[in-house]
Amino acid sequence: MDYIERNCHIIEQRMIEQMEHSIEVGRQLIDTELDTGLLNFIIKPIVKAFYDFWAKNDARSGTLKQIKITLDSGKELLLNGNLEQNLDKIVEENFPKYFEADQTSRQCSKTHKNYERLKQVSKETFTNYLKEVISLLNVEDNIDNYGDLCRTAFKSKEEAQKNLMKQLEYTEKSIKIIEEDHSLLNIPLGRRIIVNALKKGFEQTKKEFIEALEDTYNQK
Repeated sequence: MDYIERNCHIIEQRMIEQMEHSIEVGRQLIDTELDTGLLNFIIKPIVKAFYDFWAKNDARSGTLKQIKITLDSGKELLLNGNLEQNLDKIVEENFPKYFEADQTSRQCSKTHKNYERLKQVSKETFTNYLKEVISLLNVEDNIDNYGDLCRTAFKSKEEAQKNLMKQLEYTEKSIKIIEEDHSLLNIPLGRRIIVNALKKGFEQTKKEFIEALEDTYNQK
């Protein structure tokens, strides 16, 4: 099924673009947060060095693995058929690998009381996004770009917006769990700065995603 591989490539490129943009936004927000505190000039080099190392290593490598796992899982479901029957099975088989690459697993304390809550939200995120990816991969029409793919997979802006808001809801849940208790983060310094940047980054990304969706469905 050539159209599945074509769609997979389009989705993968879109995901990688979003990853790179998110990392850059995070860097800018970290800088902004570090410029507001009286003593932040002392920890600024340490936090920035940590973020840059994390972005270059854990964030990119982990996210790229998650992208591959999600797309491979979607292709497996489509090629094997019986989507409803096999979805739970594929999630159970592939979520451990997905979560191992997740920043929740890599940057949070596994012994913390809120860790399992985060893990559950991550599983819900993976399941929901996998459903969306399946819809995108399954488009057989002749399309050239991600916008065409979305408009074909989700016939109305309302349907696409419903999917987007559901995915963003899971992200917001994760941020709120971390916000409840910063000690969940395995970061020795600058936890408040990281969490504040995380919250602002989410709001900015949410706004950009909604605007991009509007642009996609307003095109003639």
